[in-house]
Amino acid sequence: MEARNKTLPKDFIFLGLTDNPKLKVPLFSLFSLIYIFTVLGNIGIIALIQMAPRLHTAMYFFLSHLSFVDLCYSSVIAPKMLADLLSKSRRISFPGCVVQLLFLANFGSTEALLLAAMAYDRYVAVCQPLHYATIMTKTFCFWLMTGVHTGGIVHSIIETGCTFRISFCQWTIHHYCCDIPPLLKLSCNDTTVNEVVLFILGGSLLIGSLLVIIMSYAAIILAILQVHSGSGRLRVVSTCTSHFTGVTLYFGTVLFTYLRPSSKYSLDQDKAINLFYSVVIPMLNPLIYSLRNKDVKEALGNLILGKATKS
Repeated sequence: MEARNKTLPKDFIFLGLTDNPKLKVPLFSLFSLIYIFTVLGNIGIIALIQMAPRLHTAMYFFLSHLSFVDLCYSSVIAPKMLADLLSKSRRISFPGCVVQLLFLANFGSTEALLLAAMAYDRYVAVCQPLHYATIMTKTFCFWLMTGVHTGGIVHSIIETGCTFRISFCQWTIHHYCCDIPPLLKLSCNDTTVNEVVLFILGGSLLIGSLLVIIMSYAAIILAILQVHSGSGRLRVVSTCTSHFTGVTLYFGTVLFTYLRPSSKYSLDQDKAINLFYSVVIPMLNPLIYSLRNKDVKEALGNLILGKATKS
């Protein structure tokens, strides 16, 4: 009976970000602002791309999907995390934890694949500019994006299914969300198989996406070296800077979190890293892709001037 009770689904309890009462209100205020900026920034990018005809290209089609994924990714974590900062009961039901992990794994893996698709788009734009319109057609972009989302869904189902097949002896999660590594720490049994599955599946998806990005940028660098004028090189580099910055932030934190030996895993350290790529990066991406993007700034300016003229 005791062994059976260990496997019965119960409510999980999050330890959350902090137990220090003096830090809860400041942290709540800080992350509330971050979440508000995330929502406004990403919705703003999506709306601007939809309303500005000059942004109806493959590059901005992918960017609108990135904003959607960032918005969803942050929304899976932030509202519950913020509520728990001001609540004495930081519980989540067993089904709720399953759903949260399912969506986290989905949007996290989708973003990795999407960044790879965006890198390929930049490769075609820089290395095959004369054929860009014939390669990056609406149909091709649609099917490429369908593959990206399908890959994310399949990956999340496998990872979530493997994680919740284990038996749990503890129900207090040393985290603020249902993520795979802290959940595996609660298992009654050896989780080596789960860790191998996580490493192989997650590693294959991340490394595969990263290889596409590396090969794309290697070709882009070679193309840049063949441009003789300084202004020409600067123009080519400017088209890739935003994406390269986003790739560095995302893959740097995710690879450090999930592809380390378990002996070097620190729950407190990874809680902070996870917070950065799941809450902070979705806020930064609209800034990264808009502040240094001439087309976005001009489209926004034209939209504002157009509305001012009509009024």
